[in-house]
Amino acid sequence: MNEAEVLAVLEEKGAILRGHFLLSSGRHSGVFAQKFRVFEHPGLGQRFGEELSHAFENRFDVVASPAVGALILGFCTALAAGARFVFSERMDGAMVFRRGFELSPHERVLVVEDVVTTGGSAREVVDLVRASGAAPVGVGALVDRVDPTRSMDLGAPLRSLVSLPATSWEPSECPLCEQGVPLDDPGSRRLG
Repeated sequence: MNEAEVLAVLEEKGAILRGHFLLSSGRHSGVFAQKFRVFEHPGLGQRFGEELSHAFENRFDVVASPAVGALILGFCTALAAGARFVFSERMDGAMVFRRGFELSPHERVLVVEDVVTTGGSAREVVDLVRASGAAPVGVGALVDRVDPTRSMDLGAPLRSLVSLPATSWEPSECPLCEQGVPLDDPGSRRLG
């Protein structure tokens, strides 16, 4: 699948939303990627995992993803490559490996994220991989929300299946707020 085909699938399944959204970073945007609209179709998750695996030429031993949003894509990528799969969780504000997950110093690790906005979660997992002594080979993502206001260093090369132009603003600078467009919070980070 090329980028246009992946984007067409995302749009067909209603995974690309347009409006006024609160992002997990606290910023506002007129575009939101609701990846679970495609992941509710297991065959699509499998296909996207295969594409990410091929993008990194299966040159990794382990896939590590941040919970919860990237679990399906990370698992599917590992499955496609015949690699091991681990995930990190947020505990006391920091990403950690729990549940007995460990990485060995010789292992090459692909960090798989669902949607990269600020890159914060992906960078935390890359740092966690490095702290374990393993080698991060890259960050793979379904969607890279390319924001001209973003300054991002993931600590590893990023390859995404789709680059989606999506400007974001601090709430105090949001033109959609100024226009009175209702704010929607479709994300999961603040769910109780």
